[in-house]
Amino acid sequence: MKKPIIGLVPIVDPAQNRYGMSPAYCKALECAGALPVMLPLTPDAADLAQLAALCDGLLFTGGPDIHPARYGEEILPACGQIIPERDEMEEALFQAALAADKPVLGICRGIQVLNVALDGILWQDLPSQYGNAVLHSQPEPYDQPCHKVSVVQGTPLARLLGQREIAVTSRHHQAIRELAAPLQAMAYSPDGLVEAVWMPGKRFVWGVQWHPESVYQTSQASRKLFAAFVEQCR
Repeated sequence: MKKPIIGLVPIVDPAQNRYGMSPAYCKALECAGALPVMLPLTPDAADLAQLAALCDGLLFTGGPDIHPARYGEEILPACGQIIPERDEMEEALFQAALAADKPVLGICRGIQVLNVALDGILWQDLPSQYGNAVLHSQPEPYDQPCHKVSVVQGTPLARLLGQREIAVTSRHHQAIRELAAPLQAMAYSPDGLVEAVWMPGKRFVWGVQWHPESVYQTSQASRKLFAAFVEQCR
């Protein structure tokens, strides 16, 4: 059987003038039966539309903070590293994916990209703006869950997992503050943050705030998530 090709947004390292990919994303997709391909870093909308057309699905990976100007705010002191070129690329790539109704999965920064691209707003820094009731940015090892999320019953995620609660691994200091109107929440953290979303009316546009690629080997829920995404890409 022909394997679907999944395009992955590159992880950018400006200090070293290079970009690359975490093997965990690739291995999780390979385990689910897909062929992962890292995309080039480019803001060219025509090129990105062509790349989106070549791919059967797109995965928006984790990474640095999105520029607050993209959701109408000034940069706060606690906001982290920003890479405008990646912001521009992901906006154009996501819009190309929507236009072509390509399956999309956003992970960590990826769920934030989906929200901002659809006119949602983020918390720039959870510790200073929201609080520390839940550990959202865990230390190593990253393959050990650090908190649980409650799955919203009746959502696609609930039907997929068949669970009301799952344990997740978490490495983020930003999160959804105001959910974009086209999105619906599928899971929440114990302190009330949106941890998973989907976009009704599209074949598959999902985002999760946690890192399923870090625990896919031991987490059945993570394997189910990647399998559902890859199945929609076939």
